[in-house]
Amino acid sequence: MKRAQANVALTLATLAFAANFAVWILYAVVGLELQQSREISSTQLGVLFAAPILSGALLRIPTGVLVDRYNPKKCFVLQMLLVVPALLLLPFVDSFSSYLYLGLWIGISGTSFTIGLRYVNDWFERSQQGTAMGIFGAGNAGAAVTLLAAPFILEYAGYSAVGPYYAIGLAATALIFALFAPTTNVAICRLDKASDSVLKGNIWSVVHPLQVWRFGLYYYFVFGSFLALLLWLPQYYVNAYRMDNKEAMAFTLVFAASSSMVRALGGWFADRYGGRSVNWSVFWVCLVCLFFLSYPPTTMTIHGIEHDVQLQININVWLFSFLIFIIGIAQGFGRASVYKIIHDYYPNDMGRVGGFVAAIGALGGCTLPILFGLVEDIIGIHSASFMLLYGVLAACMIAMYLANKADRQQQRLRQALDHNFLEND
Repeated sequence: MKRAQANVALTLATLAFAANFAVWILYAVVGLELQQSREISSTQLGVLFAAPILSGALLRIPTGVLVDRYNPKKCFVLQMLLVVPALLLLPFVDSFSSYLYLGLWIGISGTSFTIGLRYVNDWFERSQQGTAMGIFGAGNAGAAVTLLAAPFILEYAGYSAVGPYYAIGLAATALIFALFAPTTNVAICRLDKASDSVLKGNIWSVVHPLQVWRFGLYYYFVFGSFLALLLWLPQYYVNAYRMDNKEAMAFTLVFAASSSMVRALGGWFADRYGGRSVNWSVFWVCLVCLFFLSYPPTTMTIHGIEHDVQLQININVWLFSFLIFIIGIAQGFGRASVYKIIHDYYPNDMGRVGGFVAAIGALGGCTLPILFGLVEDIIGIHSASFMLLYGVLAACMIAMYLANKADRQQQRLRQALDHNFLEND
């Protein structure tokens, strides 16, 4: 009976997260329409993309504290209902600033990951956490819903119908979850000394360890850059490869769906081979792909003995899409492995620590689109965004290398002390 309830809980939580994620990245479609109708700059587009991501990121931290104390099922339903009015207001805004304010409201949907993570965590044993969280994280596939459905709604029902249609879908999801999702049968409302200190404002006691910030840096790349690319790729295909909106959405859809669906497999790998090993492999794969994506279209003239030779270097749309596909698969593995690592170190603080790491990761989805727009406007080449991403990944890999080296040294020291190889005064 417990196993059946756990499966139902995981299924419904994943579906609810998918619905929320579809709403969270709705501005990927809205922004593309505004860029073409109002001719906004790349930097302004990045700011527009960042609005819902920013509020979703910052609210994940207090949300993590709340779901460690209160019933996560009720929190999940309440969170979805809070977003519905914002979607209903979407057809009535008509200025850039109004879109930004409404985007901050819609961003409440981004807290669904923290709530669902805490809800799912109570239903599975430690040995199953990587797989369970990987399946739940596959709710990122909600991005595919937006990339597929939003253009269809725009074409056949018009722009004014997008917000109300999404509001109806999210309200229906909240109702289904409220009626059919089981209530956890463990003490989710525990309030020990640690959580009490957090609720009194001492959240620093949870996030103080440098290790937590390091996990946040890893997630900044594997999730933050995934989120940023979801928002950025449609306009990149349109501007760099002269695609129409439908084609751009279709190519981005492949990236979003594949990266989301492999997350469950990534959780299984993390359970079997260890989160760190999986994460390190993910970083190397992405580094190689980003090296090629960063190279701008180039024409070189080689002065030969008898005549000049023109050499053109260009990443065509198919090679570009293949490299993006590989990065998406790797990021799917990476998102699952990071939370496997977190659960190994903080099994009783998944709401608070997991929420904080999720917030840092989501801040990547907020800051990176703005930085993409800035470097593109400043440098003047489309691939500048991937140059920036290459630098972010290099910083993550350096941090992980130094952390692993320090951990190995500490392990050797503890082993030496345990076997009396060092004198312990």
